[in-house]
Amino acid sequence: MLTLLGFTMIATFLVLIMMKKVSPIAALVLIPALFCVLVGKGAHLGDYVIAGIGDLAPTAAMLMFAIVYFGVMIDVGLFDPIVRGILKFAKADPVRIVVGTAVLAAIVSLDGDGSTTFMITVSAMYPLYKRLKMSLVVMTGVAATANGVMNTLPWGGPTARAATALKLDASDIFVPMIPALAVGLVFVFALAYVLGRRERTRLGHLSIDEVTEEATETADEKVLVGAGNGARKGTGGGDHAGSANAAASAPSYENEDGETFTGLDPRRATLRPKLYWFNALLTVVLLTAMIMELLPIPVLFMLGAALALTVNFPHMPDQRARIGAHAENVLNVAGMVFAAAVFTGVLQGTGMVDHMAKWVVGGIPDWMGPHMALVTGVLSIPFTYFMSNDGFYFGILPVLSEAGAAHGVSSLEIARASLVGQPLHMSSPLVPAVYVLVGMAKVEFGDHTRFTVKWAALTALVVLGAGLLFGIV
Repeated sequence: MLTLLGFTMIATFLVLIMMKKVSPIAALVLIPALFCVLVGKGAHLGDYVIAGIGDLAPTAAMLMFAIVYFGVMIDVGLFDPIVRGILKFAKADPVRIVVGTAVLAAIVSLDGDGSTTFMITVSAMYPLYKRLKMSLVVMTGVAATANGVMNTLPWGGPTARAATALKLDASDIFVPMIPALAVGLVFVFALAYVLGRRERTRLGHLSIDEVTEEATETADEKVLVGAGNGARKGTGGGDHAGSANAAASAPSYENEDGETFTGLDPRRATLRPKLYWFNALLTVVLLTAMIMELLPIPVLFMLGAALALTVNFPHMPDQRARIGAHAENVLNVAGMVFAAAVFTGVLQGTGMVDHMAKWVVGGIPDWMGPHMALVTGVLSIPFTYFMSNDGFYFGILPVLSEAGAAHGVSSLEIARASLVGQPLHMSSPLVPAVYVLVGMAKVEFGDHTRFTVKWAALTALVVLGAGLLFGIV
């Protein structure tokens, strides 16, 4: 009964948000609350929610201060050189823009944090997508899938969880998987090329001059630097470029929806060119400390955000302005995280996750025992989408490993296969970072899901196929 209700609850959530009948926050709260009552444990709903919030509170804190930190870094111009390079390559060609999105997302993903990747990628590419009227779900889908492949880095989370759950060395899991993951990343670039060709066919191949002319902007502005006023907000308008004077001086135009789109002025008031190397060093130190786990990630971002604000904007009114500029995005993301805590809390507290896992594992026929690595890889695709990485790697992976061991399949093969589902996992409604992505890109979560799931699942299957071909799993 719990198994059926668990799958029904997940299916109901996905259908409602993809049909846009309710907002993701409302669905994450109301649907699990209803099913908690249906399983007869409504009296324990409060306990489940508090437990879920306790589990996700560090993640919410990390996201809140990470948004502020990287928002400030974008404001002061730290990433402008990278953005210029990507945009110079992309020009106004939809193919280059989509491929550039995949490349940028993959590069930034090296820090192991999805939220950081999405903040920088969307801030860099959003203006071009808006200016050329390109599909924004192409941007979010490509970025999420590229980040999902790179999420398998040992410091990204899944590999470390698999190693911990099965008592293995993370390098023994990850290093042999590199060829298969490389194939997956190449597939993402090829996918970006195909999607870019589709966009080029739809829109045509414009030059920067043509685009600039259409936008009624000055002909000598060849490249956008940074994000527009909507690029770092969940919804609505407002100035994220800096002071009112900076916003006024930034070139802008009104699109067909009546939304004013502003490209960040390369002379914006928030730029701190004299502090460029300080900000670069601070970011490198922060990411290094994160990888080396010198302190918990939320603590690192708290310290980093406080230091970045203090040094770059020593005057209190300027600090308040920067915090206020990113407040709406912080609120949207934190709200999603705490709403997701209701969903995960009910799934785990009622025991639905355990029953679902046992049902799936119990349904594996004996003749598939020698192929448990393949089974694990296939199961990792839906399982890491419908539940958290913690739930899969600490709850289900050990069971799959034991089943494989009974048929002579090593735990290392099982662990490697378990990484296959990560390209799809990064678009899961239970991953807080995905709300940063869709919020900043102003894309409906349902639209992102409909577009991305098929491509991300195909990417995961490509990784699995490459792993089998190379004899890794």
